[in-house]
Amino acid sequence: MTGQSPPNSRRRLILIERLSENILPILVFIAALAIWEALVWVKAIPPYILPAPSRIATTLLADWETLSASLFVTLRITFAALFAAMIGGVGLAIIFTQWKWAERSFFPFAVILQVTPIVAIAPLLLVYLDSSLAVLTCAFLVAFFPILSNTALGLASADRHLVDLFQLYRASRWQELLWLRLPAALPYFLGGLRIGGGLALIGAIVAEIAAGSAGQGAGLAFRIVESGYRLNIPRMFAALFLISVTGIAIFLAFSFLSHLLLGRWHESAHKGER
Repeated sequence: MTGQSPPNSRRRLILIERLSENILPILVFIAALAIWEALVWVKAIPPYILPAPSRIATTLLADWETLSASLFVTLRITFAALFAAMIGGVGLAIIFTQWKWAERSFFPFAVILQVTPIVAIAPLLLVYLDSSLAVLTCAFLVAFFPILSNTALGLASADRHLVDLFQLYRASRWQELLWLRLPAALPYFLGGLRIGGGLALIGAIVAEIAAGSAGQGAGLAFRIVESGYRLNIPRMFAALFLISVTGIAIFLAFSFLSHLLLGRWHESAHKGER
């Protein structure tokens, strides 16, 4: 019996650690909401200054038809931009890997687009493009570079010994790309996709705010601007809550996708295991 107690103790410790990792953040979040609710109630803060969480939840339910329609618009723009960024980023990364002269020629332009603040680009795009296309372009620009740079890094980080082996067996450049470099780049690409998903949402929100200030657009950011003009602060917080939940859901979905695709063959898929 004594020989089995150390493994049992270890399992109990692992179970307690996993429970604390999942439950402790939830408890802290609930405590923060309770403090927020109590503060608003004790200080008698009016809802047009700081609404209580209960008031935000009530507004979310009451205005769900309007907010859900705006959420669908924002999601449609976000995923369309992310899909375009994924196709463009991976395609351009492959071109950069296969032809170094293309990387030296065009990579600086990608860097320039990345370091230029999207909040400065959005009003300019609204001048030259239709509002929906301008919002889509802004979301694409901020999501494009992380996917491009991560994928290009992954394609270039294939094991040098395996590259020499492929060359020894006279594999073509495209065979080397398909069977060696693309699998090696998959973890990097998925990392860029997780980053790009959140950035696409941010780009869509920023562009929607710019479009909303001109009376155009119907996404969640437009509802925030509209609620601010009408001093409907509970609806503003409800829209912010939906944006936050959407960003978290996108990150978790791509994290789950990474776990499915990488499985047990890559260290990042089980880095927390012992």
